[in-house]
Amino acid sequence: MTNKKIGILHPGNMGISIAATILNSGNTVYWVSEGRSPDTRQRAERYGLVDAGNLENLCQTCPVIVSVCPPDAAEEVASQVFAYAYQGVYLDANAISPQRAKRIDQSAREIGAYFVDGGIIGGPAWRPGDTWLYLSGGSAEAVADIFSAGPLETSVIGEEIGKASALKMCFAAYTKGTSALLCAILAAAESLNVRNELLAQWSRNGSSFADEATERVRRVTAKAWRFAGEMDEISSTFYEVGIPGGFHEAAGTIYRRLTGFKDAPETPSLEEVLAALNQAAEMSLDQY
Repeated sequence: MTNKKIGILHPGNMGISIAATILNSGNTVYWVSEGRSPDTRQRAERYGLVDAGNLENLCQTCPVIVSVCPPDAAEEVASQVFAYAYQGVYLDANAISPQRAKRIDQSAREIGAYFVDGGIIGGPAWRPGDTWLYLSGGSAEAVADIFSAGPLETSVIGEEIGKASALKMCFAAYTKGTSALLCAILAAAESLNVRNELLAQWSRNGSSFADEATERVRRVTAKAWRFAGEMDEISSTFYEVGIPGGFHEAAGTIYRRLTGFKDAPETPSLEEVLAALNQAAEMSLDQY
């Protein structure tokens, strides 16, 4: 499937790295400037993406469209594409539940489009071996070819829609779920005036865990706005198979309390992060 016209929705920090691999693999990448920010336009222009102008033109031009967006927007983005009776291959590479992936697949089938389920594990794909795109679905093998040159790595794990999303959900349940747990623990310790003692206990016997935990809590703020929706998807995934999903519901609440740090020019201090978490807690208690 090389030398194809591939559409990307949308070239954000992750999306532009995905687009770079598609370009490396000998394809032309199109995007939609309508309604996008100046930062997104700058990224697209820097990497030579072709502007289709609007979504209808993109659908008419590209036999393959790749969706990379926040999970809570994934189904709506797909519905906008399918509203143009799109007949190509639609890859959803978002952090969504298997159930949501299956719903999008059904919508694709109703208009004669082909759906591929995708799950990205890792950050923006700029170095070989760091970021993996798992694919499932009947057209997964063909879609993998558009990423053949890397540095994004791909792995086809079967034809079952929802399998790639399920893997992403289970992986992120730990990596991002535990970061939210650390946020909650340190915020509670701060409120209870035992943070210094907790960090001292974590540091016993030469352990670096206190420093690592502090750094994770500070750095997760940059993506908290995006992770909140992902926690909701994980919660739904767990509930669907009879596993309690309340932990990740709570993790979503933690991340929503940190959304004010989106686009912050610098990584906030630990004190600033804990203040945001506990201020929101106080506001919540004031409602009762």
